[in-house]
Amino acid sequence: MKNTPIIYVVSDSIGQTGEVVVKAAASQFNSGNVDIRRVPYIRTVEEAAEAIVEAQEAGGAIIYTIVSPELRLFLATKSKEHGVTAVDVMGPVMDAIRTVTPDKPKLEPGLARRLDKAYFNKIEAIDFAVKYDDGKQQRGLLKADIVIIGVSRSTKTPLSMFLATRGFKTANVPLVPEVAPPDEIFKMPIHRIVGLMMQPSLLYEIRKERLKTMGLSTAVDYANLERILEELDYASKIMRRVGCAVIDVTNRAVEETAAKVEEIYRKGVGK
Repeated sequence: MKNTPIIYVVSDSIGQTGEVVVKAAASQFNSGNVDIRRVPYIRTVEEAAEAIVEAQEAGGAIIYTIVSPELRLFLATKSKEHGVTAVDVMGPVMDAIRTVTPDKPKLEPGLARRLDKAYFNKIEAIDFAVKYDDGKQQRGLLKADIVIIGVSRSTKTPLSMFLATRGFKTANVPLVPEVAPPDEIFKMPIHRIVGLMMQPSLLYEIRKERLKTMGLSTAVDYANLERILEELDYASKIMRRVGCAVIDVTNRAVEETAAKVEEIYRKGVGK
């Protein structure tokens, strides 16, 4: 039985990029097993030298993601002197980018991991979508960038979550004949509200499968075609009253619907 290969991931940050590359490469071999040992936050030649010696003694190879040209050169030179295989992951890619841009690299370790404003906005939007999913806490609807309305199983939740990953605070409200819709949806600018409709036959099949998945009988109103037609008719009346755009999501991918919703929202913002 062969020993598990040892790969040292040497980095001036946490070494996540190098580890991903190693795992991807290792998957091409039969077992895919590899002993990955991270050596993070390398900033001096002394620290790099220690990693090289450790790799030599362990009979391992080195993968390094270092932005400093001096440290990259040191690792390449000293690894060769010690008979250790070393691969520069970051350097060649940075060199390639420099050939097609006038910009100079910042050479700052860890830039890819810095949390920027867009990241925080996305996290906040996802939290919002969870909090205001399926008509929860309706008093907060006016805080939403976008409100999705429609009957049950018309893809409101997955659409809301997808839009959240795009940075939009999205709420969704189910339309049920026996329950009056929240007043807030009649007070919002119509470009911030989108109604979803679906062909009755498809909605019927989706609801039946949902009940089966839950281990429930399909012989209930929820998966009754007449009931579905009633719900869709009621939803259509509410959407006309709101005056919002309506999208038929029958056989539409969530991504496609989201793109249409974004278009509706941005056109309204521009007015």
